[in-house]
Amino acid sequence: MKNASKLDASVAENGQTAYERAAEDGIDPRCIPVRLDGPAPVGDEIISPDYSEEDRSNWKFLFNRQMDLLPGRAGDAFVNGVESLGMTADKIPSLADMSAQMETATGWRLARIPGLLHEKDFFSLISNRIFPSTDYIRGTDELDYTPAPDCFHDMFGHMPMLTEPAFADYYQHFGQAAMNATGQQRVQLERMHWFTVEFGLVRQTNGLRIFGAGILSSKGEVAHAVSGKAEVLPFSAERVVDQEYEVWNLQPRLFALESFDQLVSEFKNWTLTQGLV
Repeated sequence: MKNASKLDASVAENGQTAYERAAEDGIDPRCIPVRLDGPAPVGDEIISPDYSEEDRSNWKFLFNRQMDLLPGRAGDAFVNGVESLGMTADKIPSLADMSAQMETATGWRLARIPGLLHEKDFFSLISNRIFPSTDYIRGTDELDYTPAPDCFHDMFGHMPMLTEPAFADYYQHFGQAAMNATGQQRVQLERMHWFTVEFGLVRQTNGLRIFGAGILSSKGEVAHAVSGKAEVLPFSAERVVDQEYEVWNLQPRLFALESFDQLVSEFKNWTLTQGLV
């Protein structure tokens, strides 16, 4: 991962999230969340861009590199999701086609968005079982790491997991809870998102496996997360929401689920204690 300026996600007095602080610190303008100025196109309303040869080459390189790294490291739910969505190295997927496949699998659809979304727009979409995705891909100079969202991270990292029913339900519950969060709860939910959706691990009968998109789409994080270099703690919603993290460095501490049903039940219990549902 690029060793840019360190940003820890400890809470500022005004309860800022990590990306809000990143924007203020001027780390990368693409990390400044944008607001939608109207409804985002969803499903078959999405028109695919005309990708360049460089775009297609970058997708192929990234897809092949990650797929070579993931055997014995990625969780079954992710591997099954890649297969069921028909992802290959030869073509950048169409968001409209992927949306139809995901709707059949778990009732989720896709929206095309311009970049990192403001949290209210983001939460509004996922609370309605709509995943917001970019449709542009990182440049050749950022193949190892980009701090901004791109379609490789969104498609390859996130979408396969949304074909897993329990995880798909959790993510909708997350969006619904986040719509009601204020102050410290916002930061706690950001940490929950980070250590599950982006940097989550799960224990399977064949060992510790990755399901978080931030790990799955990153060369450095894949090699680091299940190598024994990161401290891996049992998942606990109460502990996760108190765990600070850094955005631009390899993760020193991660949490492992026993199952996705555990994620659903613990998150529901936590949101009940917080009055978020």
